[in-house]
Amino acid sequence: MSGLARMLLDCGALVSGSEPKPNAQTFELARRGVKISRTQGGELISRDLDLVVRTAAVPESNPEFSAAKAYGLRTAKYAELLGLVMSERLGVAIAGTHGKSTTTAMAAFGMLECGADPSFVVGGTVPQLGGGSRSGNGTMFVAEACEYDRSFHNLLPRVACITNIEADHLDCYKDLDDIIESFRTFAQLVPADGLILANGADANVRKAIADVTARKLTVAVDAPANWSTKTLGEEDGCYRGEVFFESRSVAKLKLSVAGKHNLFNATLALAACSACGVDAGAAASAISQFTGVDRRMTLVGQYHGATVVDDYGHHPTEIRATLAALRARYSPRRLICVFQPHQHSRTRKLVDGFATCFADADEAVIADIYAVRDSDEEKAAINSAQLVKRINSNSQKARHLPDFRAILDYLRATAREGDLIVTIGAGSVWEIGRDLVA
Repeated sequence: MSGLARMLLDCGALVSGSEPKPNAQTFELARRGVKISRTQGGELISRDLDLVVRTAAVPESNPEFSAAKAYGLRTAKYAELLGLVMSERLGVAIAGTHGKSTTTAMAAFGMLECGADPSFVVGGTVPQLGGGSRSGNGTMFVAEACEYDRSFHNLLPRVACITNIEADHLDCYKDLDDIIESFRTFAQLVPADGLILANGADANVRKAIADVTARKLTVAVDAPANWSTKTLGEEDGCYRGEVFFESRSVAKLKLSVAGKHNLFNATLALAACSACGVDAGAAASAISQFTGVDRRMTLVGQYHGATVVDDYGHHPTEIRATLAALRARYSPRRLICVFQPHQHSRTRKLVDGFATCFADADEAVIADIYAVRDSDEEKAAINSAQLVKRINSNSQKARHLPDFRAILDYLRATAREGDLIVTIGAGSVWEIGRDLVA
């Protein structure tokens, strides 16, 4: 929402909004003259507003949204307005269960560095891009496309990228087949003369795009694909590779972000840049200099000789890939992972994955579950103590410390020179790392 607000400001729109919990994004918007309410009671709603936009996380019962309806104002969800903005430009929509923020940022950075002057909205803050959004003078609009609430069905992309498809957001999807069908609907939004760039190594992605009529190109690492990168090695967890298009060498990547999964993300971003007319070699050089999205393996600081890192991962696959990349990047004496599960429903439905994804950590410290959109029934169905038992039963070491104060006390008492402490989760767990280094 803050990214879209910034983009609308860049276009000359008059923007106001609300956010109960002030943060860096709201402070930056306020500095630009945006009126921001903390109450969401409707005090900024008036008859002269042209449009009221809400995120999918805000229910219709919200007092501010109710006030907008009482005035008869035009309303839209975030993704609907994003689709309207995209319809005016060459839309590049990047979707997938994992990696979409990083891939979107990489593509936008590659285009920007190569002089294409794109517009973009990324679901996170990107220091090298000056934030998470921008309204450029070029024809391209690169946007992260989220599958939650089927939001990405509102977009109008000419180029659609799909990083991967796994079970997630099972509070709004029935099962994995339902998710695959939703991605199929997204892919069908691409016109016949458009392009779909898809993970050729992901069976679920292949299934989703099988019957789509638009042109399709596959992307992979160390596997046959239209766009394929051959791994050449790694240093401190950061990979390098040679990129081939239709078996012809077109570029080389030498990443500045850790993890082999990011070599795939970079290849997909490079393919997206090329689809928009950017030279592949120049885009690869730019993407190689990309240093990451905030809260994606982000260095927070030091505490008593221990390195503190923060990450947004909240799905077992993301946690597993992140911990492996961090171990390769830092070669720590011990890796201590502080995890705050996000949603009771996600924790319960993906518990088998959560029970095994901490293998690269010497110890997992599990906080209480961050409740979002959970019913009382879901809250009663699982808790962090039960998750810890499942993790320990898989020969991994975990402990449950319910609140942040207890976790901070434990880390202060046990952190040693050479340790790596990573806070991970989509909730407020980042506060622990910040408070620790402070």
